[in-house]
Amino acid sequence: MRLSTVRLYDERGTAAARQEGDELVLLPYSDVGELLSSGDDWPERAAADDGDRIPLPAASLAPVVPHPNKIVCLGLNYATHIKEMGRATPAHPTLFAKYDGSLVGPYDDVHIPPVSDDLDWEAELAVVIGHRARHVSPDQALAHVAGYTVLNDVTVRDWQHRTREFLSGKTFEATTPVGPSLVTPDELPRGASGLTISCLVDGTTMQKSNTADLLFDVAAIIAYVSTIITLLPGDLIATGTPGGVGAGRDPKVFLRPGQELVTVVEGIGELRNTVVKDRW
Repeated sequence: MRLSTVRLYDERGTAAARQEGDELVLLPYSDVGELLSSGDDWPERAAADDGDRIPLPAASLAPVVPHPNKIVCLGLNYATHIKEMGRATPAHPTLFAKYDGSLVGPYDDVHIPPVSDDLDWEAELAVVIGHRARHVSPDQALAHVAGYTVLNDVTVRDWQHRTREFLSGKTFEATTPVGPSLVTPDELPRGASGLTISCLVDGTTMQKSNTADLLFDVAAIIAYVSTIITLLPGDLIATGTPGGVGAGRDPKVFLRPGQELVTVVEGIGELRNTVVKDRW
């Protein structure tokens, strides 16, 4: 099953929707996050509910979960990225956070803030939590996954590197596309492992790797994070990016206004975003 949040442009604002072929079937929830939070039987209801249908090509998609309770991100989780950034291999997951104001839809513009020109790409597999998780073991962790989606952890590099903490460069508004859909685990390999992940800028491949190369896999990440804090339905976990980022190149390369950023995870979907420069 594939679930999206679609913009309706009426008093409802947005609605969760189930993809059927080239149509979206609207569900009686304001977005995918509300659906996931509505009870543990959400998969059955999402599959059975019927509503108005809209053509998928005409739909305007919001972030798949527009307002998650938490956005937990991993840094340094592929060996190629660890090497290009000149860092030691971590013994434990490197965690940081984002806020929901950073999220944009899968085809929305990505914004370069007026205070920087160092906007960088980071293609990532993202996990969407479907059931409350606290102190879960790696063996139990995947049972708490609602599905998987695509995220680009677009980063304002000079602000990231102002301090040892990552947050300031990671959560500028309107920088992080996510979607287009939540794909349930039954459609993918266990733990979404073995999927090709790539990022292109104006048609040139900048990153290409495989989710089997994650240093800490999805189950290990959920177990670790749930030891620290309770994961709730709709929470997003960004699992880290492979090598090939602009800051790891010599000379460094950053995104410029008008460029097209395309992020793909095999079997899940594609983000396609135009880069724009904010002037205020």
